[in-house]
Amino acid sequence: MQIGNHHFDLDHKSYIMGILNVTPDSFSDGGSFVSPDDALIRTEQMIRQGASIIDVGGESTRPGYRMISDAEETERIAPVLERIRREFDVALSLDTYKYEVARAGIAAGADMINDIWGLRWDDRLAGLIAREGVAYCLMHNRKKPCTDHFYARFCEDIDGSLAIAKKAGISPDKIILDPGIGFGKTYEQNLWLLRELGRMNRWGLPLLLGTSRKSVVGITLDLPVGEREEGTIATTVLGRRQGVSLFRVHDVEKNIRALRMTDAILEAGLSENGPEGAV
Repeated sequence: MQIGNHHFDLDHKSYIMGILNVTPDSFSDGGSFVSPDDALIRTEQMIRQGASIIDVGGESTRPGYRMISDAEETERIAPVLERIRREFDVALSLDTYKYEVARAGIAAGADMINDIWGLRWDDRLAGLIAREGVAYCLMHNRKKPCTDHFYARFCEDIDGSLAIAKKAGISPDKIILDPGIGFGKTYEQNLWLLRELGRMNRWGLPLLLGTSRKSVVGITLDLPVGEREEGTIATTVLGRRQGVSLFRVHDVEKNIRALRMTDAILEAGLSENGPEGAV
C-alpha cells in the first residue's frame, strides 16, 4: 500500500503508527503535546524509536468526549501537520471523521485519514477521500453496543461502510480496516474480538489494531492508564499472530521490539520442514 510517498508491504511486514494527540483532554496524554514545538519533539522521538506513521489527532474521542467545532479542531492539527511535513520524511495520518477538518488536514500534508465512524458521520467525507486519493482507515463503531448477534451485526456494519467507500470511488487498495476496540462495544465484546481478529481477514484488506492503554486492558488488569503498557504489548503480539500489520500505540519502542520478536518467530516457521535438522 502506498501512503503518501511511502510504500508499506502490509501483506508481509508489520508497522507501528505512533499516536500524537494535540489535545488538552485525551484519556492518556491529553495536554502533553498541545504546542507545535512539543508535538515536533514527540514526533522526532517516535520516528527515532521506529514509528513508520504518525497519527495526529485534534479531538479527544475518549468515552464521554466533548465534540469540538471544525474550526477549533483544524486550528489544532493544521500547524502540526505542516511542520511535521516540512521537517520529517514520515507518513502522516489524520485522526478525524469530519469533512472540513479532513479537507484542511490533507491540504496541510496528511497522507491518510483515520476515521472512527467508518464514513457514517459525514456524507461528504467518502467523496473527499476518493478525490484526493489518500489512504483511508475505516474503523468499526456504534453509538451503542449491540445486545444480540454481535459478530453478525459487526460484519453488517463493516459491509455497509465498505459499500459507501465503493460507491464514492475509494480504491480498495487504499483501505485499511480497524475493528474499533473500545468503541461501541462491551468489555466482553472487545475481548472476544481480540481473540477472533483473524476473522477480519475475510475482507482481504490490511488490518490496524488500536488497543493502546484502553479500558479493555485497564479493566482486565485493574490498572490505571499509565500502567497498561504490558497489556497493550500482549494485544500487539496476539494481533500480529492473527494477521494484523499496523498497530496504533503510544509506547512505540517497546511495541516495536515485541513486533520484531514476533515476526522473527513467525518467519522461522515459513519453511515446511523448519530449519536444517529440525525434522
